[in-house]
Amino acid sequence: MTRVAAIDCGTNSIRLLIADVRAGSTAPRLTDVVRRMEIVRLGQGVDRTGRLDPAALARTLDVARQYAQTCEQHGVERIRFVATSATRDAENRQEFVAGVRAALGVEPEVVSGAEEAALSFAGAASAIDPGAHPGPYLVVDIGGGSTELVLGQGEPHAAWSMDIGCVRLTERHLHDDPPTAAQEEAARADVRAMLDLAGAEVPLGVARTLVGLAGSVTTVTAHALDLPAYDPGAIDGAALPVADALASCRTLLHATRAERAAMGFMHPGRVDVIGAGALVWSEVISRVRAEVAARGGALTTVVTSEHDILDGIALSVGTGGAVDV
Repeated sequence: MTRVAAIDCGTNSIRLLIADVRAGSTAPRLTDVVRRMEIVRLGQGVDRTGRLDPAALARTLDVARQYAQTCEQHGVERIRFVATSATRDAENRQEFVAGVRAALGVEPEVVSGAEEAALSFAGAASAIDPGAHPGPYLVVDIGGGSTELVLGQGEPHAAWSMDIGCVRLTERHLHDDPPTAAQEEAARADVRAMLDLAGAEVPLGVARTLVGLAGSVTTVTAHALDLPAYDPGAIDGAALPVADALASCRTLLHATRAERAAMGFMHPGRVDVIGAGALVWSEVISRVRAEVAARGGALTTVVTSEHDILDGIALSVGTGGAVDV
């Protein structure tokens, strides 16, 4: 076994997974040691300015230094640090790269949307039970700045990264509390246009199982399950009827920020952006359901996974980008 650390730095959060990776004749397996997540909003304002905000950068690097200490305490042997949408889009991303290098002693990889999608699929696929959920799988990872769609079974067959996520969409359109009907419609138009582009590259209707990843989807699922507090064990693998998932998306979108903050499962850092994340998820579900129906099938449930790009990074730690420590 090798003890590894995977760090996923996105638009809204920075997350750490320390795990033991067991290699064998079959696919490698992970045993979790530590999972941490901090909302730092690195992508604050990037959609508008094209630059990382100094305060957001400082918040992120402070957490990176904390993660470095955690890795040392737990005897991590190899680290892979992956940065996604906000960093891809920022013209001053070298400041971020230099700061991470100083904090952790590793070079952060600013991955493409295609690589992000592949890592998300690998993480989700590692925990899907094919007996319960048949493939092909459409894995959807809704982040703060981008949303990845990956179709595959065993390995990705087609993928597309949409430049739309819960932070980006909130900053563009959902300014009121709750958003106005006009703001909601403008946001939906953006997502539908992105899905038109995605559908030209990924045959959405081929999917037999739709799998949603990341904080927006897991929060929608917590609401649909009526959880009093966030419970990963209850959320991971939950198969929701499509109608229930869409109803929770509508409720979270139309709730006020005070109403969202009072929900026991809601992370404080998601209160202001979960409406946009729920909107993206509702549009994806609706589009996939329609595309599946057009091919003579029926999408009746959506599956939620707590295993995502972070797991994919950990599983890939033996490949390019991992650094011995």
